[in-house]
Amino acid sequence: MTTDFFSRTGKMAIGSRLRMLTDRITEDAAAIYRMYGTEVRPKWFPVLFLLTDSEAMTVTAIARTIGHSHPSVSTIVREMAAAGLVREKRDTRDGRRTLVTLSAAGRRTSGQLTEICEDVAAAVEQIAAQAEHDLWAAIGEWERLLSEESLLARVRTIKRRRERSEIRIVPYEAQHHALFRRLNEVWITRHWQLEAADLAVLDHPQEQILDRGGRIFVALYREEPVGVCALCRTEHAPYEYELAKLAVSPEVQGKGIGRLLCEAVIAEARKIGTDKLFLESNTRLEPAIRLYRQLGFRDLPNPHPAYARGDIQMELQLV
Repeated sequence: MTTDFFSRTGKMAIGSRLRMLTDRITEDAAAIYRMYGTEVRPKWFPVLFLLTDSEAMTVTAIARTIGHSHPSVSTIVREMAAAGLVREKRDTRDGRRTLVTLSAAGRRTSGQLTEICEDVAAAVEQIAAQAEHDLWAAIGEWERLLSEESLLARVRTIKRRRERSEIRIVPYEAQHHALFRRLNEVWITRHWQLEAADLAVLDHPQEQILDRGGRIFVALYREEPVGVCALCRTEHAPYEYELAKLAVSPEVQGKGIGRLLCEAVIAEARKIGTDKLFLESNTRLEPAIRLYRQLGFRDLPNPHPAYARGDIQMELQLV
């Protein structure tokens, strides 16, 4: 029944499946300790094993050595102390530190570990010999690979790649006018007011941008228009063109749509043959400024903004 379930969930349920395997082994481990006449809890084993060969250690050192969190080891030490297996004492060389060491009862208990470990190891070897794959080696490989790049990071990369494959950049058409105006109005009015220069472009993109030799690009996400960016002729000498009116719907931000729109504008500027690209923005728009710098734009000294909200001007060398 369980195997059937996991065949349906696929590898998505790796955490649940590993947890079930861990629970099964932990349940057996508790019974094994009782069979040998000790009340050691399975989760105490790493600390007990480590302190067997150590005079005394701090909780921090124990946590670092066995790969547990500090709170986890603190809890284990408290439980072992309550069971009389460890004791805590102040470090005589540094009174700020508390050292953990095995008590006399803990030493007696640790003496039982030898035969328990030998028998458990033999049973594990027996399972390994019957198995087609080496689980112990595989665990080591997974630990190494996850330390190099976590599962979270890998899923994030795959998610972005999939989302990017669902984005298309297309030329502006008359049907996109309402989107062009609305998206730009949203981000501008979030912090500032629309200015006369904004209204001229947003109300008449055909006349103000396209008829003057500019371009407008529209981003489609899953075939829905969600973003816009323009390549405009500019009056800012010595620049012929500027990147302007970049806007992405808040619902789909964070998917790399803004970058693809900017890249489309930059590619078109190169195609036209201009040697550098200009833009004006505001440093309050931190994600946008960060994107521009990643794309190679550099701050211009002594900006003379055309918009009241402008406090930064940048250029990108294309040749």
